[in-house]
Amino acid sequence: MTGSALAPFTADDYRARMERAARAAADAGLAGLLVAPGPDLVWLTGYTPTAVTERLTVLVLAPGRDPVLVVPTLEAPDAQKAAGADALTLLDWTDGEDPYAVTAALLPGSGRLGISDNAWALHLLGLLRTLPDTSYAALTDALPMLRAVKDTAELELLAAAGAAADAAFEEIRKVPFAGRRESEVGQDLADLLRRFGHSQVDFTIVGSGPNGANPHHEVGDRVIRRGDMVVLDFGGLKDGYGSDTTRTVHVGEPTEEERRVHDVVRAAQEAGFRAVRPGVACQEVDRAARAVISDAGYGEYFIHRTGHGIGVTTHEPPYMIEGEEQLLVPGMCFSVEPGVYLPGRFGVRIEDIVTVTGDGGRRLNNTTREMVIVD
Repeated sequence: MTGSALAPFTADDYRARMERAARAAADAGLAGLLVAPGPDLVWLTGYTPTAVTERLTVLVLAPGRDPVLVVPTLEAPDAQKAAGADALTLLDWTDGEDPYAVTAALLPGSGRLGISDNAWALHLLGLLRTLPDTSYAALTDALPMLRAVKDTAELELLAAAGAAADAAFEEIRKVPFAGRRESEVGQDLADLLRRFGHSQVDFTIVGSGPNGANPHHEVGDRVIRRGDMVVLDFGGLKDGYGSDTTRTVHVGEPTEEERRVHDVVRAAQEAGFRAVRPGVACQEVDRAARAVISDAGYGEYFIHRTGHGIGVTTHEPPYMIEGEEQLLVPGMCFSVEPGVYLPGRFGVRIEDIVTVTGDGGRRLNNTTREMVIVD
């Protein structure tokens, strides 16, 4: 991910995001936010350090203060080039100076602070030593919906990423499968994602035959054979925003049972999609998809949640899972991806990214969900 990937966003966009984050923190009873390098920092400021090292870099959002990005002096020139730099104050520290003391001066001396999930333990412990009366909560726990509702520009980027993944699928279905290793088809998928504009490929799952019964198999050296069901799940980042889609193809003609399982999963995916509308709890999407699979007698073989959020990362809140009572809001984007996995035999998964609209949902993946036969 590069700064240029986020060119559609201006300093005003980042300023609004930081203000939104500060308000959300206050509403959650937090005394401030500490955001380390990673997806939250990219989303809030447009800044990605060229290297994440033991030197502390952290965005500080605290009540009554303008946003401050604390950076090592040698990285300050790069930070000044970030798209959101004009919306914050840069405060640099030099080697030999205590970066935790620099940061502590920007924070209240006590209270509960939110900190990004991927902050290093080294830095968290340094802050605790300097501010012993503070406590910390991971942002995923304290502000799970911080990045969940996308604006119009973000939705356009997610739709473009989805269209690029769809284009990759339309091409991969034309290549030979039988007689080739999963790893070879996986490399084809990665090459296609890049050809259609992805700067980063996060995963290319190619689960053939019995390997398809492992939802996160990724790729291996197994040679794909005629008669195999093959799960293809792939995605990454295009212009800073994620794609993630799954289609299950068959090498040659499928059996009646294979068609039946694929039809069940397709009906479950449709039911999950139809459940999407504002005001519905996330768990209802999971329930709708799971009910179809359970009613067909395959409930014990659907072994994961129905979906996850997507944005500047390919997996983030909200999650479509039993017990998640967060209500759907227009602008949320997430996967709907039920599956059936028959151990030692085959698996089927069908996945689209869906965004919540004013009165329902819209798919960002639009390739066929029917059984596709490949050679």
